[in-house]
Amino acid sequence: MKTLTALIALALGTSSALAAPVTYEIDPSHTYPSFTADHLGGLSKWRGKINKNSGKIVLDAAAQTGTVTMEMDMASIDFGHEGMNKHARSADIFYVERFPTATYTGTLTDFKDGKPTAVDGRLTMQGVTHPVKLTIDAFLCKNDPMRKKEVCGANATAEFKRDDFGVDFGKDFGFDMGVTLDIQVEALRAD
Repeated sequence: MKTLTALIALALGTSSALAAPVTYEIDPSHTYPSFTADHLGGLSKWRGKINKNSGKIVLDAAAQTGTVTMEMDMASIDFGHEGMNKHARSADIFYVERFPTATYTGTLTDFKDGKPTAVDGRLTMQGVTHPVKLTIDAFLCKNDPMRKKEVCGANATAEFKRDDFGVDFGKDFGFDMGVTLDIQVEALRAD
């Protein structure tokens, strides 16, 4: 009986020791921060994305904790319309010459069934930082048979006012300052 108890204690101790934070590097070829913003006060919605990004996710599934860090290259903004892209990069809107990146850092929260359902974070854009909470509507970690590594993926959304960050072009023309942010992210296990 002592041997059985010792084996159970060893097994429980081993699984506790194995549970630790795991780092995942964001895969920029499978990660798309995109957004929807108003044009001319309700006339239409413009959609764009940031083509270049990097970052990492640290996840401790057993402890139900984790962090997210993402950097977005604002010069890679893409509306699918070169004239709009050029204008968006100018001092009128994102002023990428002066503010080349936007960053998002946050803490994974509200775990359900071992998966995070939100990120309490902070977005920094044009040198201004404000809280932006992401809602995660899908989260999954699994082995990727093509990349031969564990990968975690998620879909997350948030809403914020762009003029809070100094991006207020069109406000005087009646543009709605609300922005919907959608992020589809995949991150590969780093070790």
